[in-house]
Amino acid sequence: MRIAVDATCWHNRRGYGRHARALLRALIRLDSGNEYTLFLDSTQAAEPTPQECKVRVLQASVPTVQAASANGRRSLSDMWRMSRALSSSEFDVVLFPTIYSYVPIFSCARKLVMMHDVIAETFPQLTVPRRAARIFWNMKVALGRMQADALITVSDYSKQQILKRFGGDPNQVQVVGEAADPIFRRLEHPCPSPTLRKLGLDGSRPMVLYVGGFSPHKNLEALISAFARIVARPEFADSILAMVGDTSGDAFHTYYGTIAARVEALGLRDRVVFTGFMSDADLVALLNLGRVLVLPSLMEGFGLPAVEAAACGCPVIATKASPLEGLLGRGGVYIEPAEDDIARALADVLSSEQKRVEMSERATQAAQRLTWDNAARQMMSVINGVGAA
Repeated sequence: MRIAVDATCWHNRRGYGRHARALLRALIRLDSGNEYTLFLDSTQAAEPTPQECKVRVLQASVPTVQAASANGRRSLSDMWRMSRALSSSEFDVVLFPTIYSYVPIFSCARKLVMMHDVIAETFPQLTVPRRAARIFWNMKVALGRMQADALITVSDYSKQQILKRFGGDPNQVQVVGEAADPIFRRLEHPCPSPTLRKLGLDGSRPMVLYVGGFSPHKNLEALISAFARIVARPEFADSILAMVGDTSGDAFHTYYGTIAARVEALGLRDRVVFTGFMSDADLVALLNLGRVLVLPSLMEGFGLPAVEAAACGCPVIATKASPLEGLLGRGGVYIEPAEDDIARALADVLSSEQKRVEMSERATQAAQRLTWDNAARQMMSVINGVGAA
């Protein structure tokens, strides 16, 4: 079959861009029976595309990773240009790795649409605060669901949330998992990189870690407040919190300014480090040196930063509103995303080296069971099943 892929998310540095790159690379490498064409909207890709596939570039007036966001400012001309290209009669299947960049398809091709979660639907005021943008988002999701021959999501948890929110046939919602990239691994002799040393993250002080975006649903105010309570205790007074994520601007609704102000208000300026975007190599070193990673979100469809941390042997404290308890098992501690629960879990994990060692071993074992090759095989099964229908 000839498969067109909307790969405009290839440039994105957040979770769904990382997901698309890893999944498509594995899929194209393993699936020699089908022919793939990736559609980009810029020649300035952050990372090279696979050599085994075709690539077409449809230059956009504004990159889709900026425009197809919670603010919904993607131009009609850009959308029409992509829609017309993907609707070509030469393709048997059209794949959207994320519903963020979905455009209507006007052809007989089978359509596969990935919907990672229902966070925007569950917390609209936190994710799509502008009324016009919310209307645009809801229309896009409704049309994507209506046109999809199969709706694909990233976990059984997310599938149940999608069915709870929208109803429909459970057989039409397929699960294709995620995994940590092989670069995320335990280091035999972890040491801080020059970047980490410059940031003061050399491992000489106990480090609590957060990796991800600064959107309101990430619940970072609760994390900051819980951390403030922890460092007020003498036994944890030397701890620092490293918050890894791009703070220079985000196409999605961000509240980095609110978080930074909260840090100042609580007198934590010398205890909280905002690293900005971090390379994978630096992140691997940091995760190997950290005491614990906290993912306190109000909801996660998958929670890839937690799986990447687990692959590096870093214990995890994660929200129960996610699939992570089923994925990482006893490699993590799972909490209601509330300040009290976060503070209790931090105290529990930071106070016991034996507990951290046990969690570390179990976390790594659990993460190693998840691979992108397995995810690609799941996707191949969906593609071939839809194509044969």
